[in-house]
Amino acid sequence: MTVPSYPYSWPYDGELVPRKTALLVIDMQNDFCGRGGYVERMGYDPHLTARTIDPIRRLLEVVRSIPEFTVVFTREGHRPDLSDLPDNKRWRSRRAGAEIGSVGPSGRILVRDEPGWRIVTELTPLPDEIVVDKPGKGGFFATDLDLILRSRGITHLILTGITTDVGVHTTMREANDRGYECLILEDCTGATDVSNHVAALKMATMQGGVFGAVSSSDKLIGTLLRLHLHNSN
Repeated sequence: MTVPSYPYSWPYDGELVPRKTALLVIDMQNDFCGRGGYVERMGYDPHLTARTIDPIRRLLEVVRSIPEFTVVFTREGHRPDLSDLPDNKRWRSRRAGAEIGSVGPSGRILVRDEPGWRIVTELTPLPDEIVVDKPGKGGFFATDLDLILRSRGITHLILTGITTDVGVHTTMREANDRGYECLILEDCTGATDVSNHVAALKMATMQGGVFGAVSSSDKLIGTLLRLHLHNSN
């Protein structure tokens, strides 16, 4: 069964085989979509990223009802001593008015185990779900994500989370170069700037779908429910 594509998405190998598919929930952390976190400290409206919480929550409910599906969460953050924080990243965050490692309303910004680093309560991972901690923007850099996916026979990825133009797009590009088929959901992703969100989605579908395809959670949920019903009969 295939996933209907977003209106401007190009055709893509969107076949859904649960045991070969992983749902990635990227960086849904308080620092990125909560009050007093990294995004708000930089002067952006966290509602633009927080809007993804409900669509992802609804999608998770359906995916979790299909046993063969793999769910992976990522968290961006750094060691408390900041030994894994590159100078250029720290300098740029300082320039943006929210230096990584500095203290804010949600604790030290983007530091592991601080309140802002934690995944939002509404999307708390289940005990048997995978959580990958990453120091960079992409999910594959300096992590064991690729090993985890290949060990499980995963070939197709469904990308959700924030931000569309940074963490999600970087992970999608990394995955594409590693041979994974990628599907990004427009309502389950968000950016600190609406035009960046729209542009990031459009870039994915250029050149016949250079990075993958774009759809929506409603279309995917409809497909998953039909698939689940078909397999139950």
